[in-house]
Amino acid sequence: MSALSDPIRVGLVRVLADGQERGWSELRAPVAKSTLSHHLRVLRDAGLTRTREEGTRCYVALRRQDLQARFPGLLDSVLAAAETEDVGHQVGVRETSLTT
Repeated sequence: MSALSDPIRVGLVRVLADGQERGWSELRAPVAKSTLSHHLRVLRDAGLTRTREEGTRCYVALRRQDLQARFPGLLDSVLAAAETEDVGHQVGVRETSLTT
């Protein structure tokens, strides 16, 4: 639970709750890259996310099924409370523009 005590980490969980694996460079937060890395490490160490490296890039995904099996309903409750209280709204995904 302490991993979810910070609004940035709650925001990261909200972003990852859609089930998509995200590259670290896709994540947008109002903190320095080193601080974002710290928050991602806290989530990973707590077992909330998994990180996959591919070359020089890192990807992160929420371990939703594992969390649901171990703590039924917890993640949904945290996400609902975060939505109600608007916690973590400052975290998002960078818009990418594709040029043809």
